[in-house]
Amino acid sequence: MQSMAEEPARLRIVSFAIHSARGVIRDQSTRRWVMFITLVIAMLMLFSGTTFLQPLLSAREHPGWFVLFWVACAWLTLTALLLALFDLLMLRAQDRAARKILSEKPDRD
Repeated sequence: MQSMAEEPARLRIVSFAIHSARGVIRDQSTRRWVMFITLVIAMLMLFSGTTFLQPLLSAREHPGWFVLFWVACAWLTLTALLLALFDLLMLRAQDRAARKILSEKPDRD
């Protein structure tokens, strides 16, 4: 009986995740803010992982924490990189559409 009750909650979480991802991808300013925030967090993780968290992230003493921390840092960096690539492709598509409209517009001279 619990599985039936958990299913709508799981669907709501998935639906929220899909709608929020669409919102981030479609809106240029939101996309750029997300890129900025993920890069700042990744840089803070890089700084903290190489300075004051280094004893906790020793690969020989705590291999699980080491792998988890650096995979999370790489994940954030890759997310920002992919968002930047998508932003570049969207800008090129917008530029192409604007050039097409301008070339189709007749000269008034």
